[in-house]
Amino acid sequence: MNENNNQQQGLQIELTQEVAQGEYANFAIITHSSSDFVLDFARVLPGIQKAQVKSRIILAPEHAKRLLGALQENIMRYESEFGTIHIPNQQGPRTIAPFNVGKGEA
Repeated sequence: MNENNNQQQGLQIELTQEVAQGEYANFAIITHSSSDFVLDFARVLPGIQKAQVKSRIILAPEHAKRLLGALQENIMRYESEFGTIHIPNQQGPRTIAPFNVGKGEA
């Protein structure tokens, strides 16, 4: 085990009650610049033409790549326990939206 792992194991994370409630999102827009990745999470509801961004996360490129790896690992674990996650065929831009919606606004 390297020294970096030892430091991370001692890290204490505070989770306030408000943040612990979470925010449901079924639509994400990901953009980037040379120095940052911006993840906007929104909620899209059927019959409503406007999605409001509920949360914005800004990451350094290195942290975005770490997040990608962590998501891949957790999806593999989830699928080994609960089965394959099936995504219906979607046309248009690649988003996490469950409905056939146009381009999002942020």
